[in-house]
Amino acid sequence: MECDGDLLSELLAPLRLHGVFHSRWSARAPWGIAGEREHCALLHYVQEGECTVEMPEVAGPIRLRAGDLAVFPRGSGHRLADRPGRPTVPLATVLPARQPGTVRTVEIDGPGPATTMLCGGLHYDGAAAAPLYHALPAVFVLDRAMLEGQPLLADTLRGLAGEWADGEPGAGLVALRAFELTFVLALRAALSELTLGEPVLRALRHPAISRALLAVHSRFAEPWTLESLAAEAGLSRSAFAATFRDLVGEPPMRHLTGRRMQEAARLLTETTLAQGRISERVGYRSGVGFHLAFRAWCGQTPGEYRRSRPGSGLAAVRSSSA
Repeated sequence: MECDGDLLSELLAPLRLHGVFHSRWSARAPWGIAGEREHCALLHYVQEGECTVEMPEVAGPIRLRAGDLAVFPRGSGHRLADRPGRPTVPLATVLPARQPGTVRTVEIDGPGPATTMLCGGLHYDGAAAAPLYHALPAVFVLDRAMLEGQPLLADTLRGLAGEWADGEPGAGLVALRAFELTFVLALRAALSELTLGEPVLRALRHPAISRALLAVHSRFAEPWTLESLAAEAGLSRSAFAATFRDLVGEPPMRHLTGRRMQEAARLLTETTLAQGRISERVGYRSGVGFHLAFRAWCGQTPGEYRRSRPGSGLAAVRSSSA
């Protein structure tokens, strides 16, 4: 893939990671935990022993062994246990409060083999996630051999697994940055090495489609048309439209609109820019066109969306955003 590094940056930059909850687990069989979907990226790193992951999006259980890392980019709900089909208890009963910036240790006693894991939840602004980010696989696994082929990732994981000083100055920031690095390196490794069949991974690796995606995500304000995006990709109009839809899951211009609306939502929430300025910044020459597109995208007008977001600085722009 020609531009995976830049495209990966464009996918991850809008997330604005703001906190991490992490925990160390020492569980002896029999044990089983059921976690609901969370608004964060989840990581499970098995240090010793093994366990299984079961989730509705995946056919059959996933076996994790010592040295394996499982990543859930969208925090998909799943069951974690010593073996498939094991009865589970809700995660909330074991860890009732999982606030970003905190660290916990969980011990489950039993007569069977022990499994030791490092788990992290990276909290981010889900509304800010790039459209393509939401299409990432529900889970992907980097096994021990693959991790050993990524020295920086492997060393970071080993450092995290051995670092549990919660009261040290700056410990929260260090943990956030270390888990953030782990997450980015894991995604980079997945995009470059995994042979998963998910169309989105093939889209990110596809030389032509990845060029178009990079243009959409980094230069969304330009006056793109289907023809100009096809030219950016180096494909004919028909071949580009068909390939893009097959791999990304939606037409190119709809994907472009989603990226523009995502940025517009961010500007409405985080700045005091008037709607006319925001319209221009996201590629609309017509305020009416922007208004209609935004309402179709989220069910609210730009003004309604801004008023519904606390701390959006509405007072400074109320007169210009009616």
